[in-house]
Amino acid sequence: MTNEGRLKLLKGRSNNTDPLKTASPGQETEEDVVLNISLRPQKFTEFTGQKEIIDNLKICLAAAKERKEPLEHILLSGPPGLGKTSLSHIIAHEMGTKITATSGPAIERAGDLIGILTNLEKGDILFIDEIHRLSKVVEEFLYPAMEGFQIDFVIDKGQFARTIKFNLKPFTLIGATTRTGLLAAPLRARFGIFHHLDFYKIEDLAVIIKHSAKILGVEIDNEAADEVARRSRGTPRIANRLLRRIRDYAQVKKIGKINLTVASETLDELGIDKAGLDDIDRRVLKTILQNYSGGPVGVESLAATLNEETDTIVDTVEPFLLKAGYIKRTSRGRLATKLSFEHFGLKYNKEKQEELFEK
Repeated sequence: MTNEGRLKLLKGRSNNTDPLKTASPGQETEEDVVLNISLRPQKFTEFTGQKEIIDNLKICLAAAKERKEPLEHILLSGPPGLGKTSLSHIIAHEMGTKITATSGPAIERAGDLIGILTNLEKGDILFIDEIHRLSKVVEEFLYPAMEGFQIDFVIDKGQFARTIKFNLKPFTLIGATTRTGLLAAPLRARFGIFHHLDFYKIEDLAVIIKHSAKILGVEIDNEAADEVARRSRGTPRIANRLLRRIRDYAQVKKIGKINLTVASETLDELGIDKAGLDDIDRRVLKTILQNYSGGPVGVESLAATLNEETDTIVDTVEPFLLKAGYIKRTSRGRLATKLSFEHFGLKYNKEKQEELFEK
């Protein structure tokens, strides 16, 4: 078999095993329909919040367009639901290029990546979600592709084994991760643009909720939108999910316009309290307060007590509780703050907690 034949075989295997989502500018594909249903913004003008990041990205895009070059590789980090995937599709739309989307766990072998990379045209964007979950072999295979737009693959075996270089068309890799610390330093260093998405302000979430309500065809007043925003944990994905549940409630009850009362009643029934804490948030805090007297407690012990996965607590629960000031991280583990005690109506012993924190 010729070298070209082997390469085609590898590409064919990858395309058969890795269904990729692609979208071209000016064409409405299945991906476009999915994005509309999921209420994702399509352009920078539709994206609310993260102003500094958006402004910086606009400058990078304008400069790349002026030079007629592909963008540098971009790494987007932050908790789930803040818009990393949406921003990637917006960047592709603004650059007028095709985006190919996959995820770290989906790329099991280097051969899978060969098929993806060799199908990219100049300026195309490859989006890898959860990039920190790439295997070591695939990650190291990606280094020359990112740096010199080349891939090295080995053909034959034993004494007949040899390496062949294949030149790729210049592309942009956009990686999204919720765990920046798990990325290998060589991979992280190959990204030219790095942005961390933070939780949204209440006023930005309220704007997103009102915009989503228009798309969903429901009316919501300002007070109701503000209430949903306050209980959304600073996350647009959660805000839109809660809005859909309130819409269901209003539809069944034959309520024409969602007001503060309707929003509050629905959210209370869903177990979302005034601070935006859901059941697992309260379980985590109660366990620290009651089982461990406010802490400190290691995350492994906490996960074992709750019968939850450690990653669930670290990735899903902790980021908001830390940001909102309900817990602190110490060298000895997680420690409940005064706000946690007050939230559950418990007495806060300042001297005891400060002593524990100092230890």
